[in-house]
Amino acid sequence: MDVSVQSSSGLASPECLCEHKQIPYSHALERMEERNRAISDGEARELIWMLEHPPVYTAGTSAAANELLDPRFEVVKVGRGGRYTYHGPGQRIGYVMLDLNARGRDVRCFVHSIEGWVIDTLANLGVESWRADGRVGIWTKDIDGREAKIGAIGVRVRRWVTMHGFSVNLDPDLSHFDGIVPCGIEEYGVTSLARLGLDISAAQWDEALMGQAEKFLASLDKSGTDSCS
Repeated sequence: MDVSVQSSSGLASPECLCEHKQIPYSHALERMEERNRAISDGEARELIWMLEHPPVYTAGTSAAANELLDPRFEVVKVGRGGRYTYHGPGQRIGYVMLDLNARGRDVRCFVHSIEGWVIDTLANLGVESWRADGRVGIWTKDIDGREAKIGAIGVRVRRWVTMHGFSVNLDPDLSHFDGIVPCGIEEYGVTSLARLGLDISAAQWDEALMGQAEKFLASLDKSGTDSCS
């Protein structure tokens, strides 16, 4: 399906591809890199790609060896920023491939806008979440009252075309996170919508997310302003 939104700058809407089968991480990475090149060369539309992976640990450019505690699943080194993350069934992945040449060459604003997109979507589903200074990701209050991570952010920009994006925990096996120090942060746990008592399917999440897509794209048109502070 297509995202039927258009930015205030008059840019064409990105294509939106929502997959409902598991795609191996290495396969997805190859397809993402191909699409990144095609967008950069003017041969393809921008893309928002929603999908799910079989269990995998991914190591970003800042990953430390001692943060891989139990390599029970495949470990893939990737070029995105960040440290170790887990992807697996029950987690919704959003790969966002946009041309920042046309949407403002502001990587900080791009990351800030993705965070806001996820936060707004969670709010519409009844979950309050937030950014936390010094801690990458999207945070919320867990069932024990403590802060816990419900979403991860990790991006890469090549020739001003973005790659990677975000993940949100709908109903993954949270014990799978025990094999790593998620994003290098030991002091806080990981939670999910299911743990918080919400039964949200992948299709429901995608629909809620795309309902906030216009606001997300509009925020990119404001890069360089205090909208990204």
